[in-house]
Amino acid sequence: MVFSLKFTGRNIISIEDFSRKEINYILQVSRNMEPIASKGSDILKRKILATLFFEPSTRTRLSFEAAMLKLGGSTIGFADADITSVKKGENLSDTIRTIENYADIIALRHPLEGSAKLAAEFSRVPILNAGSGAEEHPTQALMDLYTIQKEKGRIDGLKIALVGDLRYGRTVHSLACALSLFDIELYLISPESLRMRKGVVDSIKNQVSITEDKNLDKIIPQIDVLYITRIQKERFPDPAEYSKVKGVYKIDLKTISSGKNDLILLHPLPRLDEIASEVDDTPQAKYFQQVWNGIVVRMALLFLVLGA
Repeated sequence: MVFSLKFTGRNIISIEDFSRKEINYILQVSRNMEPIASKGSDILKRKILATLFFEPSTRTRLSFEAAMLKLGGSTIGFADADITSVKKGENLSDTIRTIENYADIIALRHPLEGSAKLAAEFSRVPILNAGSGAEEHPTQALMDLYTIQKEKGRIDGLKIALVGDLRYGRTVHSLACALSLFDIELYLISPESLRMRKGVVDSIKNQVSITEDKNLDKIIPQIDVLYITRIQKERFPDPAEYSKVKGVYKIDLKTISSGKNDLILLHPLPRLDEIASEVDDTPQAKYFQQVWNGIVVRMALLFLVLGA
């Protein structure tokens, strides 16, 4: 695969489309966006972002919109497909072919795997994958990397654990692939039924040290970064299977106390009961900082893809 640092007009579909050099460049541009995010800019004045969200979202949709507004652009879109022509039976390709006439770039979230790739095949404007089924979430992975680098000062040399729903969690699929480009040790902690997809493990196992386990307590003292995800009830085909694993991991003050003093705790949100609210005020809790970081990373991507 050939990589370049040319981003103008580029689709952001999969984290696997990026080299380490490209990711480092995006992280650098994201750092440069921090002061701009605070004071605003007109860099993307007269540019329009369309946010097409066929699945529920709070942080991803609003952070894309906030990122565009902070760069001086405008946004259009929907957060409920039931109020669009999809309700009348319109297919995804026709929706994209329509919206591309209204916008310069499209952020798409869709419940079907492969949806972002399909949309890119039909669109004349760049597509940003804001989550495709249980498959990928590349912009989340980039903001997770940015958070780790910002909080720890580096990514190389860290021991990082991905915990929870590793089978259906699109955030951890993208993040595991991104982390494989760095010199880290990766721990995959989940119930047997929610182990990381074989395809993901096979694609990274020759690039990074991987330990798979069910026991979170055993690895807590060793790790530098704990990235926990909720068990996603909506992804389970059988409710009985969800009941078996619901609440399997819970992070509380006792859990945190058994880790390193400089351990950081990340979560893509929303959370259910996997992180106790008592943890929110600890130095380890960085999941709300992730929300801000999502804005600057998505600002960087809009800036780069729109050729600003």
